[in-house]
Amino acid sequence: MSESAPNTVSVSILDRDYLVACPPGEREALLAAARLLDTRLRDMRQHNRSATLERLAIMVALNLAHEQQQHSARADAVSGDVGQELARLLQRVDRVLGDD
Repeated sequence: MSESAPNTVSVSILDRDYLVACPPGEREALLAAARLLDTRLRDMRQHNRSATLERLAIMVALNLAHEQQQHSARADAVSGDVGQELARLLQRVDRVLGDD
């Protein structure tokens, strides 16, 4: 996994090299994503030796999409909780300042 041109990065996934367009400043994130994908594909391949590369890629993509949806749902819930807590704190501050 190395940089080959200013806006492309070479990544290795399942021992195959791919050149991927990459905006400046995103190189490390792309390399991390490629490592994650490579690891997930290798793990899936160990459990499904007869599966085609296409099937492995689809299964890994579905798993990653599902995980992303779960993280988004949790982030939304936390954001809502934080918003409610801030509203309560603002009410308390207003009450304290109103007592002056």
